[in-house]
Amino acid sequence: MEKLTADKTTLEQLCINTIRFLSVDGVEKAKSGHPCLPMEAAPIGYVLWTKYLRHNPKNPKWPGRDRFVLSAGHGSMLIYSLLFLTGYDLTLEDIKAFRQWGSKTPGHPEYGETPGVETTTGPLGQGFANAVGMGMAQKFLAGKFNKPNFPLLDYQIYCVCSDGDMMEGISSEAASLAGHLKLDNLIYIYLDNHVSLDGPTDLSFSEDVGKRFEAYHWHVQHIEGNDTAAISGAIEQAQRVKGEPHLIIARTHLGYGSPHKQDTAAAHGSPLGADEVKATKQNLGWPLEPAFYVPKEALDCYRLSIESGQKREDDWKTLYANYKKAFPELADEFDRFMKGELPSGWKKALPSFQPKDGPLATRQASNKAINALAPALPFLFGGSADLATSTETTIKDSGDFEAGRFDARNLRFGVREHAMAGALNGIALSGAGFIAYGGTFFNFLDYCKPSVRLAALMKLRTIYVFTHDSVGLGEDGPTHQPVEQLATLRATPNVLTIRPADANETVAAWRVAIEHQDGPVCLVLTRQKLPILDRTKFSSADQLEKGAYILIDSEGLPEIILMGSGSEVSIAMEAYEKLKEKNMKVRLVSIPSLDLFRKQPKEYRDRVLPPQVEKRIAIEAASSFGWREFVGAKGEMVGIDRFGASAPAEIIYEKLGLTSDHMISIALKMLGK
Repeated sequence: MEKLTADKTTLEQLCINTIRFLSVDGVEKAKSGHPCLPMEAAPIGYVLWTKYLRHNPKNPKWPGRDRFVLSAGHGSMLIYSLLFLTGYDLTLEDIKAFRQWGSKTPGHPEYGETPGVETTTGPLGQGFANAVGMGMAQKFLAGKFNKPNFPLLDYQIYCVCSDGDMMEGISSEAASLAGHLKLDNLIYIYLDNHVSLDGPTDLSFSEDVGKRFEAYHWHVQHIEGNDTAAISGAIEQAQRVKGEPHLIIARTHLGYGSPHKQDTAAAHGSPLGADEVKATKQNLGWPLEPAFYVPKEALDCYRLSIESGQKREDDWKTLYANYKKAFPELADEFDRFMKGELPSGWKKALPSFQPKDGPLATRQASNKAINALAPALPFLFGGSADLATSTETTIKDSGDFEAGRFDARNLRFGVREHAMAGALNGIALSGAGFIAYGGTFFNFLDYCKPSVRLAALMKLRTIYVFTHDSVGLGEDGPTHQPVEQLATLRATPNVLTIRPADANETVAAWRVAIEHQDGPVCLVLTRQKLPILDRTKFSSADQLEKGAYILIDSEGLPEIILMGSGSEVSIAMEAYEKLKEKNMKVRLVSIPSLDLFRKQPKEYRDRVLPPQVEKRIAIEAASSFGWREFVGAKGEMVGIDRFGASAPAEIIYEKLGLTSDHMISIALKMLGK
C-alpha cells in the first residue's frame, strides 16, 4: 500500500480529517456502520460544502438552496458529519448516538429525521434517481417562474454515488433519461474506489463508466479524489458547461488512511476495530484521545457556512422582493406553488357521470378527472412509462416536458418504470407543492416497488396510476395480469391503495388522492369498461373516502353481505339483484380501499359489516390474501390464488369463477337454500 501521510499544519487537511474521524469514531461507538466511504469522500465533502454548495444551515428548507443527495447512503456518517460541522440542528451528542433508537443519525439518511437530509437513501440507485427527479422539478420551476434578470430558482443538484449505484439498473434508466432531457443542473460525483462489498469490483464490474455516461449524453470528467484543487476545478467546469448533466469520476481510496484496510472489502461495512482505529489515527497524525475530537480551527472554518448561508438566503430574498414588484401575479402563484396549498373551489372542477355516459373504464374516468383538475391545480405534474395512451395519464394541450420546453406538464419517462418511480419521489421532495404522478400497468408495480416503498417511508405526496389491474386484461395473459399486487401494496405501511368500482368512485378516488398528504396513493384502475352505477339507486360515491360503504341494503338486518372492490363490484351487484328476487335480505358493500376502511372508527366498521352477520362473500380478481379480516371465519372469498391465463376476459372470469352465478351458489349454500 502507498505511504499515507497528512500535512497536519494545513487547515484544509485538518478539516478533512475531522470528517474522517468523526465518522470513524461514530461507527466504532455504534459497533455498526460503514466508516470507510466517509474516509475516502471527506475531501470532496469538505470542498463541496464549504466552497460551492449554496445552503443555509439555519434554514434547511430555503427554496433557493442547492440540493445534496448522498446516494451512497451507507456512508451516512459523511453527511451527518457535514451537517453537524456546518451548523445544522445536529449536535455532537447526535453524532455519538449514531444508529441508536430515536436518534437523528439513523443507519442510512432518512428524510424527515435529520435536518438537511433531502431524501432517504441506502438502497443503491434510489438517490441517483431521486436527484434526477429533483433536476426535473427545478427545470420546471425555472421554466415557469424565472424571468430575465430574475433567476429565482437556478439551484443545482449535487449527488455523491458509488460503484453500487453505478451497477444498479435504476441508475442506468435515470441517467439515460437525464441525458435525453439535458438536465445540466445535475452534478454527480462518482467515488471510483474499485472496491465493493464482496471484494474488488473487477469480480463483476469492468465496464468503462465514463464512456457509458458519454453515450447517455453526459459531460464526463476524471479527477483524483484526494486532490482538492482538482475537485474545485471539476465542480467549476461542471457549473460552466451547459446542455448536459455532469459526472465527475473521482478516483478514491476506500478507507483512506487505514494502514491495513484501505482499498479492501474489509473496509466496507464494519467498524475498523480498536487496533485499526489507533493505527489510522497515528497514520494521519490525529490525536488518539478523546474520541469525537473536533479541533476548534476546523469547526470555526465549517461554521462560516452559517454566515455565508444566511447572506445567500438574504440575497435571494432581496431578489424575490424585486421579482414580486416586477411580476406580482406570478409571485402570488409562486407563493401558492411553494406552499402547495389547494386553491379554494378546486373540487368543483371534478366531473360526475351518469349511467347514460357509460360503460366506462376506470382508466378513462381517471383521465377525465386529471384533465378536469389540471387547470385548477398547476402543480399537478406527471406522465407515464411509455404507456400514456393505455394508462390515460396525459394532460391535454399541456405539451411534453423536454429540453427547451421545461414548463410543460407531461412527463415522458420512456420504458423506464424504475426511473419513473424514483424520479417522482425526487419531484415530490423538491420543496414545492408538486403533486407528482406516474402511470404504468399494475403488473409493473414490480419495477416500481422499491421507490413506492421509499415514498411510503418518507410519506411523500406521490400518486401512482396503475391500470390494466386484473385478469380483465384478457389475451395478454399471465405475464401482464396482476394477481398478487394488491396484497403487496396493502401489506406496505403508509401506502393508500384505492381500487374504484366505477367512474364516479374513480373521481372520488382522485379527490382523496389530491387531499392525501401522508404517503403515496396507488390508484388501481381497469382496462375494461364498467357500468356506471345509478347513484339515485345506490349510495353516493363520495363515501369512498371511508374505504367501504353500503351501496344498497335490505330492509332490516341482512341475512348475507356481498362485497367487493373495483370491477367485481358490478358482478356482486348482479348477484345482489338475483338474490333479492329470491326474497333474500342482502346487503351490497363496495370496498374500494381496505386501507381507508381500517382507519375508520370501529362503530362505523361494525355498521357496514355487522359482526352478527357472519354470512359474507367477497369477490376480487386478485389474491384472496388479506380478505379474511373482512369476510370472517364463516365467510368466503372469491378470488384468484393462481396466475391468470391468455384468453378473452369474459372467458377467464367464467373459468376462474369470478361470476355472479358462482356468488349466488355460494350464498344459497350458506343460507341453506
